[in-house]
Formats: sequence, structure tokens, C-alpha cells
Amino acid sequence: MTETPPSTNSPSPQRFPVVVVGAGPAGLTVGCVLRAAGVDCLVLETETREFVEGRPRAGVIEEPVVRGLERRGLAGNLLERARRDTACEFRFDGERHRFGFHELTGRHHWVYPQQLLVTDLVREYTDVRGGAVRFGVRDVRLHGLDGDRPSVSYVCPESGRREVVGCDFVAGCDGARGVTRAAVAGRARVARHDYGIGWLALLAEAPPSADRVLFGCHPDGFAGQMPRSPEVTRYYLQCPPGDEPENWPHERVWAELRRRLGAAGAEPLTEGRLIEKRVLDMHDYVTEPMAFGRLYLAGDAAHLVAPIAAKGLNLALHDAFALGDALAARLLKGDGTGLAGYSESCLRRVWDYQEFSQWLSELYHGGAGGDPFRAGTALARLRRLFSSPAAAAAFAERYLGTAARY
Repeated sequence: MTETPPSTNSPSPQRFPVVVVGAGPAGLTVGCVLRAAGVDCLVLETETREFVEGRPRAGVIEEPVVRGLERRGLAGNLLERARRDTACEFRFDGERHRFGFHELTGRHHWVYPQQLLVTDLVREYTDVRGGAVRFGVRDVRLHGLDGDRPSVSYVCPESGRREVVGCDFVAGCDGARGVTRAAVAGRARVARHDYGIGWLALLAEAPPSADRVLFGCHPDGFAGQMPRSPEVTRYYLQCPPGDEPENWPHERVWAELRRRLGAAGAEPLTEGRLIEKRVLDMHDYVTEPMAFGRLYLAGDAAHLVAPIAAKGLNLALHDAFALGDALAARLLKGDGTGLAGYSESCLRRVWDYQEFSQWLSELYHGGAGGDPFRAGTALARLRRLFSSPAAAAAFAERYLGTAARY
């Protein structure tokens, strides 16, 4: 944390008020917010621009997050191109059950693949707002974070020299395996939870088989369909943790999807080439606090929520809005209130979303564990969604991210 900065042969010292480590959605959003306020910052990213713009990840964005992007001038393409979901569908006991969350709340989900959002944010930060960024850097290190003169150093990919950048603050937005998370190891309290299951994450070159998200709650395991575009569909299949994608050839994948998503009156699945297969071990963690000296963590650098409730990208962007606004207020107005309250405010939302993810996991997976008690309670939860207006409204608010205010 307090490593002495190395000497450098840089022809001139570099300094930015803020160094952002990581060019994912959180880091780029922080950078865009700062540049809009007139604050200079530097974004450092170990991958190439082409890699970060092409990496397929999340795609479901809550309406409050879209409005936050819109207020900051970052939602132009999203508003024009994104799909709007107004309902989802649960399939259990061989039947289809449509859940119209827009009818209950007046809100909807937006479906916009993360790689498109990142491409928009990179272009906005670099080409429109003139932000500085270094892609492909190596061996990023943090220095002096407990003092008032922190710095970040990295090896330049072109020259091979170690460059040192002085700053006032560091925004750690480089994910679960990044250097900023490692920098607080041993100092932070980390709460972890393992669901004991895996999800086989699939991308298929095939149109969606229904015009909405599908949740299949089946005794053989959960299955999900998440439309991404008219030509590409995301599917999930529950599997053992640590399973290998090679154990799931084309024929087995589609046979399991047909069985677990099968229901009376349902259209047959449209098969296609599988262009991605990854096994995700379902686990969560929360790092407390999210601030250490001059380092502020955001997104997966601070917390990971399993994709069970599609909350990860949304949490990262909520963090980025709060952190970008707080840094701008501190640097431009001397107002440190936002930074002082950043960790506590963000963590309230993080824990709320973690609890919902855990609750939803029992809904999805409780019937597949071989435990008749868990199966019975999971089925009771599912039936309640479609028999109790109060239960349906409460679920819709939490599913859409509109239940709480922070």
C-alpha cells in the first residue's frame, strides 16, 4: 500500500488528479463523469481496446441505471438501440407463467450487451470528452495510498519503461483479480458466500425462442434464456461447480435446454451454433469498506454478485455514478461529503442486492438439489408470485432494482 515509487526515465513527470485503474463499465463511467465536470484523469487498462470492446458479458440494465447514464449524457446509443423487456416467464411443473413486471410497476428492463455499452463509453471518454487512456499497460503498481501524494506506476507496452503518474486519488475499477483489490488484501474485511452450484454460460447464434427472458425451474436443474439480439441468445444451464465446458457438446446442451425449458404450449427452441461455453461457479463476495486512504474501489474490485439476479453490471454503474460525482465535488468544490459517505452508501445497496440474489437462488435451484423440503419451499415461492398481488409487486420492485432508495 505504501511502496516507494520507483525511479523513472520518463522525459517529464506525469500527474492527473485521478488515476482510474480498469477500463470496464465502472472505470470508463467514472472517467466520463470526471471529464464532463472538467476534471483530468488517466484510465489505465492492461488489455487492448479491441479486447475490452469485444468482451461479451452482462446485458440486462435496470431502468434507474439507464436514467443515471442518460443524465450524464452516456445513454444515446443505448436508448436508440436497446431492447426493452416488460415481462419475463417462469416455467415450472410443465406450465408457462408469464410475469408482467411493467404492468405492476410501470418500469422495464433494458437489454444492451455490455460490449456495446463499453464501446460507447470508450468512444465518449476518449473521442468526445478527450480523456487520457493507456491500453495494454503491464505490471500496474500502487504507491503511497495512505498519504496525500499517491501515485500509480506501470510498464509502457511500447517503450518497456516504467512510468510513474502522480495523483490525488485512485479509482480501483479493475475487477476481481485486479491490482487494486490485491492492494487491500489483509486490511479489508471480505465476506464470501458459495452457492455450491455452477452455471454453464452459453451464447448461441440463434434467435430467441420466446420474446422474453425465460426462467426454467426444473428438478434436473435451472435453465435460463436471455435474449441479446435478434441473432444471438444467451442461455444458462445449472451444472456441478467446477464442471468443464467440454463435457457439454452441442447435442447435450440443446437436449437439456429443451427438457428444462419445456412447457405446455411453448414454442420449440431454435437451435444454433454455440459460440461461447463457460462454466461459472456461483459465488459472491463483499469487501468492506470500499475506501482505503486515497483508494476507492468500485464494481467487481469491491464486490461480486453471482449473475443469478443480473445485478453485477448495475451495481458497478451505481458505484461509478457515486464515485465520479463525489470525486468531482471534492476536487472542484472542496466538498468531501460524497467521498466520506461513499463506502457506506454503496454497501447498503450491495447487501440489498446480495440478499435478493440469495433469495432468488432458492427460487431457481431449490427444486433441483434432491432435498424435498427445499423443493417444496421453492415451489411455494413460485406459486406465491402468481397468486398474491402483494408478493408479485414486491418481487417486481426488487427484480427491477426500484425497491429501495440510497
